[in-house]
Amino acid sequence: MKTASPQLIARLLLTASCAISPMVFAHGDVTPQAVDTKTLPSLGEQWREENPYRGSNEAIRIGTSAFAQNCARCHGLQAVSGGIAPDLRQIDRDCLTQKDETKKQACFKEIDNYFTLSAKRGKTRNGAVYMPPFEGILNQEAIWSIKAYLETLRVMPAMPAMAAPQSSAKPAIAEKTSSKKKL
Repeated sequence: MKTASPQLIARLLLTASCAISPMVFAHGDVTPQAVDTKTLPSLGEQWREENPYRGSNEAIRIGTSAFAQNCARCHGLQAVSGGIAPDLRQIDRDCLTQKDETKKQACFKEIDNYFTLSAKRGKTRNGAVYMPPFEGILNQEAIWSIKAYLETLRVMPAMPAMAAPQSSAKPAIAEKTSSKKKL
């Protein structure tokens, strides 16, 4: 039986490490980028409880760029996640099915709060950083503009199929006709 030469083993290891190394750094190795929010109304130091830029075209434009620079690497282009991080198009999908408008608005407010806390503090579990904290890097205007952008990408929840209308009439039973001839 032949054994592999040390040079062959070294080449195989080098090739494997080159192929694997991009995957190792594919998540979490992101340097947050500042976002220019000068064209948005200033929100001040006190954080808002709800997205003040909801539906603002300028905020959506800025949020689109800010998401691409800071979030897309993990959350996917246009927030279509590849499984590494949550699909942010669906962050408030449960709110959309609320029939009571008061409950729906309370749900959106709760999701807004969750979103800003997550963006500011990041996500860490068991000492592993899953999402870097953006507090001190992204201001309130930038984070809310990203949320405004995400709201344009919402995936609507599937609605239950409408049942076919039931008729109270009984189905007609076809009568058999005899084709026998009398002899």
